Amino acid sequence: MDNSEIKNIQWFPGHMAKTRRLIKANISLVDAVVELLDARTPLSSGNPEMESLTGGKPRIVLLNKCDVADEKATQAWINYYNKKGVTAMAVDCKSGKGLKNFLPTVKNKVLKELMEKRKAHGMSGATIRLMIVGIPNVGKSSFINRMAGAKRTKVEDRPGVTRTKQWVKLENGVELLDMPGVLWPKFEDQSVALRLAFTGAINDDILDTETLAMKLLYFLAENYPDSLKERYKVEAQPEDTGLVLLEKVGRKRGMMISGGEIDTERAAITVLDEFRSGKLGKITLEMPERE
Repeated sequence: MDNSEIKNIQWFPGHMAKTRRLIKANISLVDAVVELLDARTPLSSGNPEMESLTGGKPRIVLLNKCDVADEKATQAWINYYNKKGVTAMAVDCKSGKGLKNFLPTVKNKVLKELMEKRKAHGMSGATIRLMIVGIPNVGKSSFINRMAGAKRTKVEDRPGVTRTKQWVKLENGVELLDMPGVLWPKFEDQSVALRLAFTGAINDDILDTETLAMKLLYFLAENYPDSLKERYKVEAQPEDTGLVLLEKVGRKRGMMISGGEIDTERAAITVLDEFRSGKLGKITLEMPERE
């Protein structure tokens, strides 16, 4: 991904520093950690500090929004985490897809050793406590509401809305500790920042909307040209720049302003909105590194 013209993106508000402290302070209260990742950007949406922050507790990764991610890519990511000894599942928290297997997987696989130990000591009914972590806008509130069967947490489609920790009791002897969304101190790799911006994990005012849409269209032209053809009737040519692609989309959609000029800002907003809502098809922005 070409990162020229992209200013250095940094994103570490004070409440996110507070979250790191909260995770460290509360990790001893839970039996395992549930990390929600965006299935379209598993590596970029995963906090590289999470392993050290969670103190070696058993961990399960939920690849959320799998309904808008490339299915083959999602399976490749599940295999990637399994090879690393981390249980991973593809889910969609809004529809509930895959979530019926969540608790059985936690009890029979992730916490199998603990459950056997408790059973041996006559503590089979002891509460299972799980910490829920993930970057802003990855779907933690939707996950908790689905599991609780009620709207227990406020769901808002904007980054960083959960600011303090909260416990949520489920009916089956499980408690979830919801932690505020946290990103890492700085983005060493600017392509990580770009992917997070594409999915809306970073506020749009961090980066110029048109530049962002151009970068996304350039990626799609290289990796998912059929999506552009199907959604916008745009044929991507090898020599097309992001700007040319954005203008093609604007022209096809009739987004013109006075003087026959193309309204690239309106086209950019449309492209980003339609990508985020899955209207461009099932797209994954990154793949696991090959062993």
